[in-house]
Formats: sequence, C-alpha cells, structure tokens
Amino acid sequence: MQMNIIGAKHFITENIKKKLVPMLAGSPGLGKSAIVHEIAKEFGLKVIDIRLAQCDPCDLMGFPTIDKDSGKAFYAPMSTFPIEGDALPKGYNGWLIFLDEFNSASRAVQKAAYKLVLDRMVGEHHLHKNVAMVCAGNLETDGAIVEAMSTALQSRVVHAGLMVDSEAWLEWATANDIDHRITSFIRFKPDNLYTFRPDHSDRTYGCPRTWEFANRHTNGLPTVGNDLLPVLSGCLSEGLAREFVGFCRIYADLPTIDQIVKDPVNIKMPAEPSILFALSGSLSNHSTPDKMDKLMQFIERMPIEFQVVTLREVVRRKVEMMQVPAIQKWVATQARELF
Repeated sequence: MQMNIIGAKHFITENIKKKLVPMLAGSPGLGKSAIVHEIAKEFGLKVIDIRLAQCDPCDLMGFPTIDKDSGKAFYAPMSTFPIEGDALPKGYNGWLIFLDEFNSASRAVQKAAYKLVLDRMVGEHHLHKNVAMVCAGNLETDGAIVEAMSTALQSRVVHAGLMVDSEAWLEWATANDIDHRITSFIRFKPDNLYTFRPDHSDRTYGCPRTWEFANRHTNGLPTVGNDLLPVLSGCLSEGLAREFVGFCRIYADLPTIDQIVKDPVNIKMPAEPSILFALSGSLSNHSTPDKMDKLMQFIERMPIEFQVVTLREVVRRKVEMMQVPAIQKWVATQARELF
C-alpha cells in the first residue's frame, strides 16, 4: 500500500509498538531516512544506521571466535548491535536500528538478516529489549540497484510504499522552517517537488531531499538571484534551479510588510497567480501578532483560496498565531477548510 510521509510515520510507529519490523520502499530522495530519524527523536531513541548494501554476513551474524576456556567456537556479536545486558545509551530510552538499502544487499546478506529481523538475534545473542528496527529500500523500477527479496525474507517484515504528496510535504516543510520561497514555489507548481524520472539525463533532480539541500543555501538570505544558480543547479538540476530563481525574482516586486501595514485597504492587490503564491509565502513568513489586525485587512482582499493558503501557512509556521483575535475572527466566519 502506498502512503505519504504522514501515513508512513504512523505506519512505522505502530509496527514498532507491536515489536514488528516495518519495511518502507520508495523512490530515491522521498525522505525515508528523515522519517526514521524524526521518529527516533520523538521517542528518545539513538539511531544505529546500517547500510545493508555495504555489509558482510558476519556483520549481522557475528564474527567466529574461539573461547579460550572451552576451546569451542562461537559467534561474537559486532559492537554495532545492543544486546541483552548492555546499558542504555546516556540520554536515550533505547536504540532504533535503521537497516537502510535493505533490498540492495546481496542475497547472502539478506539471508543473514533473517534471524535479526524475525528473532531479534545476532548469532546466539538476543537484542536488547529496548531496540526497535526499521528497514527501507528503493524501487527496482526506478533504476536503483535492487536485489529481489526472497519469500522467506518478505514474510519477516511488514511492507509499505512511500509516495510523493506535495501537501503532506508542505505541512512538514512549514513546521520545519523550510524557506517560504521554496514552499510558495511548490504550492504554485506542486509537480516540481519531485521531478525524478528513471531515464533522466540531468545530474540530479528535484525531490524532498534536494529541496532541503537548496533550503540550506537560501534560508535566511534576503534575496535569491543568479549568483545562487550554480549551487541550486547542483542541488536541483539547472532547469529547475532557473525556474525557481525566476520565481524568486517576483519577490523583489512585492509590496513590503510595512507598506501593507501602512495602507492595507488601498495598496494594489496583484491578480497573477504566481505573484499571489509568492505574496502568500511572504505574508506567512513575516506575520507577527502586533501587525495581524492590519495584515488581515489586506489578506481578506485576496481571493478566498489564497486567504486559506496564507492563513494555513501562518499558523503552521507559528502555532501561537492561532490565538491572535483577528485570525480567530476569520476562522469563526469563513474558514471551514482552513484545517
């Protein structure tokens, strides 16, 4: 079953609670790793990131060792895995073992994982009771290096697929302080969130991962211009970077927040959708409680769909804005679809 990042997070969490191992498959760059790290942070778990494609069977089964007293051989577990008797890591409630690139591992390594994911054992040793496990991998149809999973391994994990959902990503992005110019651009053209094609000829492509890379270059800058094209092209591809920079030029022609506050009733309201999306992002990023009475006079002049987009993002970026009387009044009278 395919699900967005919100559904995938719930799916993983519920399986962890039942001591099952979820397997999340999806195209490259959709944010599988980010979901796992977010869950670990919420539950106070230390992430142990294991790339199965780079492992040897001994990494999962333990290393053959001779007991000097008995003269018998046994498998000594790698220090990677927390086993019964180990102390909890300082500041954490336990561990989350993230078996990434799960279906890119060789058949031999996949077989070595049988005991780990089903019996929660490394060789002869049981994992610590405070260990959770999550698997993730790419899709064979995306041109990624993938090994078919045996039926024995398939039945040891609980499967789900991760899909692109721009609304779910935008909800995450606004809550995680992604540049308002990026979120406005994706609201304007949702298909640009994920431009990956298996046969693409560019060196890279737009996806949640690479938009987060772009955010590291743009967030906090007053303007985004041609000087950023090289790094943005390296993150997103040249064509997508040029389109985004062109969108950002619109911001230079927008009325400032101070200008809007000074004359919210008479200042010119743009009609072009691309400008309204840009304006919506600017308003949501710069709104403050002390200016909201005046800003609401301007926002209520926008087409109703842009009022909803603007106020939804205002509240997502700053939850405390929901308590502002001007917003509460608008919600009470018009906003059936706001949340």
